[in-house]
Amino acid sequence: MISISMNKKNLFVHDWKSCMRRLPPLKSLQAFEAAARWLSFTKAAEELFVTPAAISQQIKQLEAYLGIPLFHRMTRAVQLTEEAKTVLPLVTEGFDRLAEAVERLALEEETGLLTVSSAPTFAIKWLVHQLTDFSNKYPDIDVRLDASLETRDFQRDGIDVSIRLGMGDYPGLHVDRIFGEEVSPVCSPKLMSGAKPLGSLEDLKNHRLLHVEWGALTLQSPDWRMWAKAAGLDDIDVKRGPRFTVESMAIEAAINGDGVALVSHSAVVEDLKAGRLVRPFNLAVQSDIGYWLVCPHSHMRRAKVRVFCEWLLAGASKNAREATPALP
Repeated sequence: MISISMNKKNLFVHDWKSCMRRLPPLKSLQAFEAAARWLSFTKAAEELFVTPAAISQQIKQLEAYLGIPLFHRMTRAVQLTEEAKTVLPLVTEGFDRLAEAVERLALEEETGLLTVSSAPTFAIKWLVHQLTDFSNKYPDIDVRLDASLETRDFQRDGIDVSIRLGMGDYPGLHVDRIFGEEVSPVCSPKLMSGAKPLGSLEDLKNHRLLHVEWGALTLQSPDWRMWAKAAGLDDIDVKRGPRFTVESMAIEAAINGDGVALVSHSAVVEDLKAGRLVRPFNLAVQSDIGYWLVCPHSHMRRAKVRVFCEWLLAGASKNAREATPALP
């Protein structure tokens, strides 16, 4: 009985081992695949961030494992053997499928909460209107939106990605340009046909100017003085009117009919579509400030951050085209 039981156990172990995949070391396969694509140990080493000697050693180990040569080694070049030419497409396909599987696994592991820090106007006037589309496309990722004028600390405040208003100079961080801004006047439709209709540039004298204080972002921040100069107006007091430290407040004042605001195109896309605001004049001035997508380089390896950034940049590009007026 004992002998039979032991024989069955040995048979089971043998059958189990026969079902295991017979694979060489992954590093050796990776070194072979890179060197075979480049036909160069040096370029393969650069791709994999190792030395050419390390590539050569890994390939020798693979050749010993397989019992066949994979390269013809010449003085200044290498060539694939016939056996290597046959197996290379399968190895490359295997790595491609492995990369795809890891990407899917990473996306599954990275689902959950995504914390986005944003300048308030961008969050209120643009991003919140787009988040339903993101949720529909990525239902497993929940966005936590932190709208603040303060610059959040990525590590201390648990921020995955930040949307900042500025010049784009964020050293040591991954930076993508979302919007390059132009500004133009906007107002409520009722100002166009009220007691003092806003039908010409000169009519601005009869209306309150609403100012956005952009802070110390740049000495060339857009203002009414800059716009009036571009419009050829020299007999209007561009200093009068209330001032707002947040652009969205100036926009709300304009919607209420309290005056004419000089604001960025991207901030009023939805209001223009809905008819809450109109552009009384077809003249814009270019601003050297804009909105930027910013995060540590390491965060771009997170699948949820990467898909959010790709989605946001694609949507911003589309909306920027819709928001930009035809200039004379």
